[in-house]
Amino acid sequence: MNKVPVKPISINKAYRGGRRFKTKDYINFENLSMPLIKKVKLPTGVVGLNLEFGFSNKAQDVDSCVKMSIDVLQKKLGFNDKIIYHLYVKKVIVKKGEEYWSFEFFSA
Repeated sequence: MNKVPVKPISINKAYRGGRRFKTKDYINFENLSMPLIKKVKLPTGVVGLNLEFGFSNKAQDVDSCVKMSIDVLQKKLGFNDKIIYHLYVKKVIVKKGEEYWSFEFFSA
């Protein structure tokens, strides 16, 4: 897994308004994450993606950070997320201040 030591952002904090304008929190998440994402070679054919989120809040929904994380990955790595056919998401509880997200692509 490629670990990005940036606190995941929920969909509720990422956008505002009915037309999905990016918030300052989302822009900050994107700016912090981009330089920490290592270039990886994407598999060919049917692609799967493992995502893991390290939350300090047990009440955080496991799926609330998926969209923003995938969007940042596709912006950094230059792919269209329509290539992802399998998605596996894992939630891990960590200490406050140790939040992270990680990713790994695989051939499905």
